[in-house]
Amino acid sequence: MDGDLRDLFGQSIAVFASLAGPEHVVESANPAFFATIGEERARTGLPLVELVPELAGQGFIGLLDEVHRSGEPYTGRDVRIVLGTGPTAREAFFDFTYEPRRDGDGTVVGIRVIGVETTQVKHAQLLMAEHRALLEQIARQAPLAEVLDGMARCIENLAPQELLVSVLLADPDGLHLRHGAAPSLPAFYNEAIDGIATGEGVGSCGTAAHRREPVIVTDIGTDPFWDDFRELAQRAGLAACWSTPILARDGSLLGTFAMYHRTPRVPRDSDFALIRVFAGTAALAIERHHSEQAQRAAEQRAESAMAELAKAVRAEQELRTEAEQRAAAAAELADQMRAAAAAHAPAPHPEGCQLGGAAGCTAPAEIKLADSWGDSAWGCTSHTEEALIHVRSAFIASEELGGLAAYRDR
Repeated sequence: MDGDLRDLFGQSIAVFASLAGPEHVVESANPAFFATIGEERARTGLPLVELVPELAGQGFIGLLDEVHRSGEPYTGRDVRIVLGTGPTAREAFFDFTYEPRRDGDGTVVGIRVIGVETTQVKHAQLLMAEHRALLEQIARQAPLAEVLDGMARCIENLAPQELLVSVLLADPDGLHLRHGAAPSLPAFYNEAIDGIATGEGVGSCGTAAHRREPVIVTDIGTDPFWDDFRELAQRAGLAACWSTPILARDGSLLGTFAMYHRTPRVPRDSDFALIRVFAGTAALAIERHHSEQAQRAAEQRAESAMAELAKAVRAEQELRTEAEQRAAAAAELADQMRAAAAAHAPAPHPEGCQLGGAAGCTAPAEIKLADSWGDSAWGCTSHTEEALIHVRSAFIASEELGGLAAYRDR
């Protein structure tokens, strides 16, 4: 039976192993099993816990013990497992079954392990869920920094190997790139590249922005694009950088989306798919942000125009009120002048000029003058003209000068 199973699963992507005894010694396994745990551990004749010691703390050995003791099979769906340790550790998901193996007497003598890795399906489900959450953030107009930071963390969490995500935003003129989001990069690195120019040979991001196409640098230590930034990247522990321009629907530059790695790396098809999905999401978020900014600016301009209009209306009302007050004052003065003229109408007409002052004037009185204080006098042509000049100005300037009476009696 085990031989049939080995034939069945020998070239399959399904994982198969035959374990013997209560120690779960690996008797045989297919290439997919050894590829899963690591080719360097492709050996038989050892207990599974010695071959893959990291399983001990994840509950799998305990499940094997229970199946061996009870004789009941166990099936798990989308079970998470961490394989390897330290920087090489990777997260995986499996559908698997532990089936007891029995001898002719029905005694359990071992366990068959049959499994199928579902990591890609699980990651695709997580990717869809995270992508939907990001789209919901954009739809409810969450701040751009919040959306980009969440996107970066999402990608870093979904990636099977450690990576660090950076999003740079293009200035309106497209000539410089500004910090957008990079939650896992060192602060000194983010500060150093904030404001870098776009251009050929300006690292991965500056070049990608300039070319409007992806720039894949698999080894920062040797790539000429990084000549001016190599020391900075080494201080930050960065060895590879894949950068993709973020473009608007009209082709204009919105920014760049970059994936950094701690070791030199060549991207796989799954990496390119992840880049395309999230570069498009970033473009949507940034365009939405620009649209909201333009709308707010238009609203502010409209509010400012309304305020200026209201100010102009108030000024016009104030001028109209002032004009009405001046018209009322002029009407009042005219009434006073008419009243004064009426009051002096009955006064007798002297023969001589009364405006000659103390020296007197013998010229005939031809014109009668009157002011608003009730004074009146007759004068000759020359003194009347002089009085009109002096009395009018004196009267307007100050009542203390005495008006026409003071002029007449000077």
